[in-house]
Amino acid sequence: ENLLTIADKVIIGGGMAYTFAVAEGHSVGNSLLEADKVDMAKDFIARGNGKLILPVDTVIANDFENPTDIKTVDIDAMPDGYMGLDIGPKTIELFKNELQGAHTVVWNGPMGVFEKPEFATGTIEICKAISELPEAMTVIGGGDSASAAINLGFKDKFSHISTGGGASLEYMEGKELPGIAIIQEKA
Repeated sequence: ENLLTIADKVIIGGGMAYTFAVAEGHSVGNSLLEADKVDMAKDFIARGNGKLILPVDTVIANDFENPTDIKTVDIDAMPDGYMGLDIGPKTIELFKNELQGAHTVVWNGPMGVFEKPEFATGTIEICKAISELPEAMTVIGGGDSASAAINLGFKDKFSHISTGGGASLEYMEGKELPGIAIIQEKA
């Protein structure tokens, strides 16, 4: 909600992307889905005025724990019995292009199940692209994004890595954080 008012672009990948895919009328098979948030996603798409950048393809598998069939499909062509576990190569290029020229980037959330090598490419490529933006202030909002950046060797290539993922999200929502408020009072 708040990001639509303050950001030039909001790139959505990872598990959240499948709720938006359903909001656009696509089937997402067994992918992560917040069914109770589909109407909210539809509203964000309608109000986004092109600010929301969504995946156009996805890496899917027939099973999370023991995948025996992994392939890439367009976001509107996911078959039943599969789940999306990473962004695809077309989406990686789309997201990289959208990041060009950015002066401030806040990243919160990996692009896929980066802990598994077969689903880590999206997170690695976007992490690398953000870390290479010339003269941009780059912030990671903690949680899995921080873990990904650190574990992938990008720790020193970001302006700031937060240790508070949930708190970072609340701050981006526009909520007052007690620790920040007290610092501002003392300043």
